[in-house]
Formats: sequence, structure tokens, C-alpha cells
Amino acid sequence: MESIETEGAGKLRDNGIRIGVIGCGHWGPNHIRNFSSLPGSEVIMCCDLNKDRLKAMQEVYRSIRVTKNYVDIVENKEIDGVVVATPTSTHYQIVKDCLTNGKDVLCEKPLSISSCESEELIKMAEAEGRVLMVGHVFVFNPGIQWAKEYINNGDMGGIYYLHSQRTNLGPIRNDVNVIWDLASHDISIVSFLLNSGPERVTAKGESFLQDGKEDVAFISLTYPEKILVNIHVSWLDPQKVREITIVGDKKMVVWNDLSNIAPIRVYDKGVIREVYYENFGEFQLMLRDGDILIPKINLVEPLKNQSNHFLDCVRTRKRPITDGTEGLNVVKVLSAIQRSMEKNGQSIHIGSEGK
Repeated sequence: MESIETEGAGKLRDNGIRIGVIGCGHWGPNHIRNFSSLPGSEVIMCCDLNKDRLKAMQEVYRSIRVTKNYVDIVENKEIDGVVVATPTSTHYQIVKDCLTNGKDVLCEKPLSISSCESEELIKMAEAEGRVLMVGHVFVFNPGIQWAKEYINNGDMGGIYYLHSQRTNLGPIRNDVNVIWDLASHDISIVSFLLNSGPERVTAKGESFLQDGKEDVAFISLTYPEKILVNIHVSWLDPQKVREITIVGDKKMVVWNDLSNIAPIRVYDKGVIREVYYENFGEFQLMLRDGDILIPKINLVEPLKNQSNHFLDCVRTRKRPITDGTEGLNVVKVLSAIQRSMEKNGQSIHIGSEGK
């Protein structure tokens, strides 16, 4: 993996990598928990605008320092790496300040709200010799990693299409719409599985609860080799679903993130072509229905895997799997989806979203 050249990089203090966490809302406390428990790292400071959240963090982590001003973290010379877990609209400025002050950064998805902002952050990280990683946590999910290896090995044959569903009744956000909140996960997952980004997108969404912020959307993406991808995201669904179906010409795979018993199911099903029939008019394609395989998946917490990867990148200066460029690619797709919705489902070529 490509290294990030930095003078003096990788020289750590005796007590390991010191982490600061900005944002202690929904996801920030999970980062604090993971980095506090992993060997070779220590969370020494956290920030939030809500003093009650800071008090709660101090009650659990007695030695942690707290602040309501994130600048106290980015300017703290004791801190090596910063986790940014704040609302999406704030990511650009906070990450920029972190990089300017020589911090390695793990930023929650999406990296920013525009391609231009993401590109600037990537250039800044390269110029400063800093690690810039985006929290596309499902790339580190053991089930998704198993599926990627299964596809790469050719066990599924050629891929026809994928269908992803990510729905629940809430939580409803007021800083971004459901696309930027939920679909960012599925875009990062599918592009990881297929080793490629999409070429075109069409999308339809609607704002039922908040004007100008879509809370449900149906997205169709076209990947190279004519692979079709359909994504359904919603804050207004009676069932919580986190599932992806992958259909190949040899086998089919279903990943269910909510299943601890069988997160992956492999269906030995398919269609046999050019079957000969003696009787005129009989169907020329025969269905093949085989066994269902449930492989054993080591259910390690994806966020723990992600945290370990960030620490490894800080130590060795290698480029993260979900680096700034990968984050930029997801932002480009999200921007194209947004444009398609605004144009009533018009097909948008990825890369022309800002034109």
C-alpha cells in the first residue's frame, strides 16, 4: 500500500498514539470507547457543544479532558490523531484546521458536502504529509469483506446486479437528507465489492417531513460491465433493514447486517442457458436450485477494525483503504444522486454532477 512520506513520521510517544475526538453525539462515544480500549492508543481529549454529553464522557472515562471548543484539540501538541464525528456540514472546516495543525484525521462519512471541498482536503493532507481517512465503516465489516473475497475468487461468476435496502423509522437528521446520511454507506460498500465506481445514476426522492430534505429515495446506479445497482434508503419505514443481495450467474449472496447467526447466506441458484427440449414451446432456460450455505463469519465489531486500521496507518504512514480519494469518490456519487433528484430522475453521468 502506498506510503505517505513525512519527515519524522511514525515516531510515537512511549505511551502510544494520543487521540482527540470532536463530536460526542450519536457516534463519537463509540470512537472514544474503541480507541480507549485498543492497545497503543489513548483518548486524552474530547469536544462537544453539549456540556451534558461532556459530563457523561467524564463519568465513564475519568482521565479524559473535555472542551466545548474544537480548536483546543486541533492546537493541542500532545494529540497525534483526531476523529471528526460532527454534522456533515462542519467536516470541511474542522478537518482543514486539523490538517493545518499537523494532525492525522479520521473523519466520519461523508468527507464533505461537495467535491471541491473534498479535493482541497486531499491536496492539503498530501502537502502536509498527513493521514486522511474517511469512516466508511462497512468496508471493515467482516461479512462485507467475506463477500468481496468471494466475488474476487470468481465463486459467483459474473455479477448481474446488486440490491441494497437500508431503512428504518428514524433517526431523522436535520443537517443532511437521507441520501447523504444513509446512501453513503451503500455506495462505499458496493464500490468496494466491485472494485469500481458507478458510471451513471438516476434517482427519485421525496421530502415528506422536512422541506428540502428528502427522507426517502430510490437510486439506480450503473457500474462497468453493465452491472446494475439499486439502493432504497428511508427514514420512514416500519422495519429496520440493513441488507444487500448480490446476484451472480453462478451463485447469489445475501448479506444481512442485523443477523448475528447468519450474516451471509450463499444460494447455489442460477439459470442454465440453451437447454434442449423435445417438446415445442417449452421454456429454453432452466432454473437451477441448489443448497444454501451459511459460512462462519468472525463477528468482530467493524468500528474496532476501522480504528485499528487508522492506528496502523498513523504508525506506518501507509495510505488508508478508505482514504481521502475514496471519500471524494463517494461524495461525487452523492452529488450526482442529488442532482438527479433535483432534475426529477434525470440520468446523470458521474463526474458531471457539478456542471
